[in-house]
Amino acid sequence: MKGPFTSLPPTAGFGLRHPHVLDIIDRPPAIDWVEVHTENYMVAGGPRLRQLDAIRESFALSFHGVGLSLGSVDEPDRAHLKRIRDLVRRYRPAALSDHIAWVRAPAAMDGNPSGGPSLNDLLPLPCTEEAVNILARNIAIFQDATGCQVMVENPSMYAAFAGAELDHAAFVAETVSRAGCGLLLDVNNIHVSAHNLGFDAAGYLAEMPFDAVGEIHLAGHAEREDAAGTLLIDDHGSRVRDAVWDLYDQAIGVTGPVPTLVEWDTEIPALDVLLAEVATAQARLDALPGAPQVAS
Repeated sequence: MKGPFTSLPPTAGFGLRHPHVLDIIDRPPAIDWVEVHTENYMVAGGPRLRQLDAIRESFALSFHGVGLSLGSVDEPDRAHLKRIRDLVRRYRPAALSDHIAWVRAPAAMDGNPSGGPSLNDLLPLPCTEEAVNILARNIAIFQDATGCQVMVENPSMYAAFAGAELDHAAFVAETVSRAGCGLLLDVNNIHVSAHNLGFDAAGYLAEMPFDAVGEIHLAGHAEREDAAGTLLIDDHGSRVRDAVWDLYDQAIGVTGPVPTLVEWDTEIPALDVLLAEVATAQARLDALPGAPQVAS
């Protein structure tokens, strides 16, 4: 059974970025929900919140954070948490999430009790018991502050840490279990990490806690060639690749229909291109045994 960490409909949506905001307000596409980056709306008022008010009239909302730094040794910044809580109280999103990653340098580095500087990237963590404990503590603080059961997203990886105590799939699963939260399953991140670190993507996927999956992310990735070979970069700048669609089919074959998001954050295309990717995901959901059939 899925937990209460999402009330999104089990259909396909997309990550809403600025170039498409006015388009979907003026001509709402036939989808049920969109996801926005929480930090883009942590303001007191103004046009961004007015736009979000209008978007909420047509779509369910998923708030996806990128700045809480749940993997930092310091506890989450209280001012940041308050801004998230204020947004949650105003908009009552159907889902709330952030990342298994760290973003903020430790407070000890510059003596700032609210934490060190933001590094503006989602940085991976060593797969250790200490890291799991830190994540579980910080996710609990996140949930207590917002009054929501949240989801956390598995990261993309580019290098392995020395001294790992858990394999990466077990690290993600143990974090979700110990924190009592949901999993935002990013299958593109699994494919990227598997290629870069040399493990089997299907095997990793099989270790995920499927009963905790409340949302799935799909995205494109880039390839970078150097003397060491090909490195995959999770840049969200192209169509979803065939290998990622295959992983997605494996995932939903276990979970059944689950809210599915197409992310496209760089080289953002025309809205109809993005909606075509959403339609591909929706067709896969509709083809699942027992999926609701639309009358012709």
